[in-house]
Amino acid sequence: MRRRSSLGATFFGVAPLRRQKAVMPLSGVIFHVAKRPKKQNTSPVIENRKARHDYAISDTIEVGMVLRGSEVKVLRDGKASLAEGYVRLEEGKRALWLIGVNIPEYAPSAGLGHLPTRKRKLLAHRREITKLAREVDQKGTTLVPLKLYFKDGYAKLLIGVARGKTHSDKRDVLRDKATRREIDRAMSKRM
Repeated sequence: MRRRSSLGATFFGVAPLRRQKAVMPLSGVIFHVAKRPKKQNTSPVIENRKARHDYAISDTIEVGMVLRGSEVKVLRDGKASLAEGYVRLEEGKRALWLIGVNIPEYAPSAGLGHLPTRKRKLLAHRREITKLAREVDQKGTTLVPLKLYFKDGYAKLLIGVARGKTHSDKRDVLRDKATRREIDRAMSKRM
């Protein structure tokens, strides 16, 4: 839609939420330019809640993913499972691979899509991969996928350097949560 300002300058736009002053360089005429509101990020976040329960996460890193089109469609619907997945570090090529994550087939692709549990390459800088390799070399540490989400239109995966918890560690965490919940309940009744 073309609109004309009171000063005769022409600009394109929709009724904005905010206006910003702009100056035409040659004439020095001031007019308002419409700014479009930013879109809200409505894409789903897929979390691996089991990993936080079973492992003590020491460090996290955000990596990109190499995906096929049908996989992106399914992820935007929020239909993936990270619970069975893990991240493997390939020493020779210094590459990260996501293994065992179930991204179901996209029905409209009619069999031309992808395999649900295929091996997927993860994208990270070389120095980040080297740092992760040093941390994983320690006994008892592994890389687990924690969260899958979209950022600026790209699928991102949050992976964590994890060390397995013992049963007593898990009981301690549950006991701490219960006492915190009781304290909060008592404080809310007091007020």
